[in-house]
Amino acid sequence: MSPSRNGGNEDAGAPPASDRFEEDVLALVPALRRYARSLVRSDPDGEDLLQDCVEKVLSRRAQWRGVNLRAWAFTIMTNLGRNRHRYVAMHPQVALDEDLGLEAETHESDPLERSRLERALNGLSTENRSVLMLVVIEGYRYQDVAEMMAIPIGTVMSRLSRARRQLAEAMKDDNVISMRRPK
Repeated sequence: MSPSRNGGNEDAGAPPASDRFEEDVLALVPALRRYARSLVRSDPDGEDLLQDCVEKVLSRRAQWRGVNLRAWAFTIMTNLGRNRHRYVAMHPQVALDEDLGLEAETHESDPLERSRLERALNGLSTENRSVLMLVVIEGYRYQDVAEMMAIPIGTVMSRLSRARRQLAEAMKDDNVISMRRPK
């Protein structure tokens, strides 16, 4: 008989130490779940925190010194909760309400038109395309784009003007026969 992790003798029919470790972690899940929910004050976020904690405990098995698994797991949970709290404080999220009417509109699109638009956008320089996408698609103000890209606001305006002009030129209907029926 070989000594167990507790210093005693193992039974011949007892599971190996690694199996016992996983069983001991599994036995801690209800207590860890309660603690996670109390840390984040939300059931879904608590489940995420619990999952992160269990994953970290299992992946860091080699770092456990065999003294007090419960205290070790709760310390990991506490540190993960603190890190999550810091991250959320630095990156606030806005909850979307289903009643805001934010459903995407569905339009029948012409595959040829989409292809032309994609080619036209890809034909723009990286700088002009970036400014166009940030202002027109993402809705950022000129000043915000200037700060993001670390360029003067006048450069933002000239790049946007150039991008719009190049895009309009590329999207001209020259030599394109519409396949749509007149209404």
